[in-house]
Amino acid sequence: MTQERYIRSVQVETYQRAKKGNMHCGDSFYIKETHDYLLCVVADGLGSGEHAMIASSAVTETAKRYCDDSVDDLMAKCNEAVRNTRGAAVAILKFCKHTYKFAYNNIGNIRFYLYSPEGVLTYPLPVKGFLSGRVQQRFRTQTFAFQPESRFLIHTDGLELKEVKSIFARPVSIEQLSSQIRHSILSTNNDDITYVIGHLNS
Repeated sequence: MTQERYIRSVQVETYQRAKKGNMHCGDSFYIKETHDYLLCVVADGLGSGEHAMIASSAVTETAKRYCDDSVDDLMAKCNEAVRNTRGAAVAILKFCKHTYKFAYNNIGNIRFYLYSPEGVLTYPLPVKGFLSGRVQQRFRTQTFAFQPESRFLIHTDGLELKEVKSIFARPVSIEQLSSQIRHSILSTNNDDITYVIGHLNS
């Protein structure tokens, strides 16, 4: 008799801050964890302020409605959802707990890193552009394997990080890691900032 293995849960810390002087943050994010998967969607509306927020929120509301869809299908639906908005940079990340694989699709300057227990950093290159809904776009979902106890970070371009690998290598909890990143952000930030950092438990 074999016993099925799967990721039991994912520990997640998030942070979001509007551009200095703005009431509304133009970034949005959506996270959902089930027995089978973890879905994380991050959107950065073009520009800043209320209209950027409307665009990014259209993406996350769509993700909430169609969270069980494949990453390809979800990206296409998000593209349609922003048709009457400014548009948005979008990244969609979906971990499958049973297969130890994750699917990733992105368009625009949102960055994603996965750091394995052995210290290997996976960093899919960002794809230029943004979702507008006004043109039919081709999306390229990439699939990678991951290991239990891996950590990940996904963030909008308002967050500027150096030495990402050394940040992950610190022997601290995910809460402490998030706190260290948060304290590195300058008070004079000139863009909206959103990040999601997580630990995939064995």
